[in-house]
Amino acid sequence: MSVAKRTDPVLIIEDDHNTAALISTYLEKEGFATRMVHDGGEALEFVRLQNPGFVILDIMLPNVDGWEICRELRKFSDVPILILTAREEEIDRVLGLSLGADDYVIKPFSPRELVERVKAILRRTTRNSVPIQHFSHNGLVLDMEKRRVTLDDQNVDLTAVEYKLLQALMSTPGKAFSRDDLLNHIYIRGESVVDRVVDVHIGHLRQKLSDDPNAPRFIETVRGFGYRFIERESS
Repeated sequence: MSVAKRTDPVLIIEDDHNTAALISTYLEKEGFATRMVHDGGEALEFVRLQNPGFVILDIMLPNVDGWEICRELRKFSDVPILILTAREEEIDRVLGLSLGADDYVIKPFSPRELVERVKAILRRTTRNSVPIQHFSHNGLVLDMEKRRVTLDDQNVDLTAVEYKLLQALMSTPGKAFSRDDLLNHIYIRGESVVDRVVDVHIGHLRQKLSDDPNAPRFIETVRGFGYRFIERESS
């Protein structure tokens, strides 16, 4: 039985264009929307910005391999992950599952079986879960589906870096993020950047949110460490 068409796409992270296109064709026949990324360095950026409903992840990728992508994804997302691997050794399958993957398929594979595994994982993982599409606090709203930020019903124009910083902070109110944590959110390819660049971006973000660092409404400085998003509503 076909699955109803999903709003959130299946992201296919596979460097072989023909394999990715084959998977996409079979999934779209079953009503899924799909997106393809062929480079490991672009994959995490896509997930953070586009919020896919499922990830099919090849292990052997240029720039960033599938193991690292799986490890990083699980730091900020519970999106279902199906690993594709040409490695048949048990230790590789165990590693994938230990990193948070939901299942694995060994190459060469049957596209029909892969689609059935995707549907089975979605039945298990979405039965009782509702993905968070937006965060709100004290009149500040971050809508991930529309990728829009408003403050007191007025649009706030953020750069891509400012948006990612705000998303990271708002996703876990009260959690203290180190500067290195936040750098990992905004520079996923390992660029050599001094951690104080975070302070510059936070300063710009505060200005756009009219957030006084001496009496913060949203973003609080954790002295000598980093920043946190305030849990409490202001009185």
